[in-house]
Amino acid sequence: MDITDVKGLCSLSDCLFCKIVEGTIPSRKVFEDDRVVAFHDIQPQAPVHLLVIPKKHIASMNEWEVNDSALLGHTLLAARQIAHEAGLSETGYRLVNNCGSDAGQVVFHVHWHILGGEKLANLNPPAK
Repeated sequence: MDITDVKGLCSLSDCLFCKIVEGTIPSRKVFEDDRVVAFHDIQPQAPVHLLVIPKKHIASMNEWEVNDSALLGHTLLAARQIAHEAGLSETGYRLVNNCGSDAGQVVFHVHWHILGGEKLANLNPPAK
């Protein structure tokens, strides 16, 4: 498992998600392979609210490197599989990544929210 410190923003010793990856903090996992973990959000914003994270510590979307492109693709394909296994494929779901404090990122270990299980708010309301 490759967990590295990224620009001092977060390290194994203080990263909540790194601790979930290593098993020192419990989580309700729904998926795990050699590169990705997914688990229930502890403050769900929808009936289904799952988080998908790479096991490698990357602080945010801004820190992805070109040599991480296979991991990025794998993480997104895992998110699709997880959403399908959660029963969201037919009715739909939202896949969200918050990048940086102004966007609402709280844990600086890149992650995607899978939200579904109900009709979600329209992010593109009709023009008035």
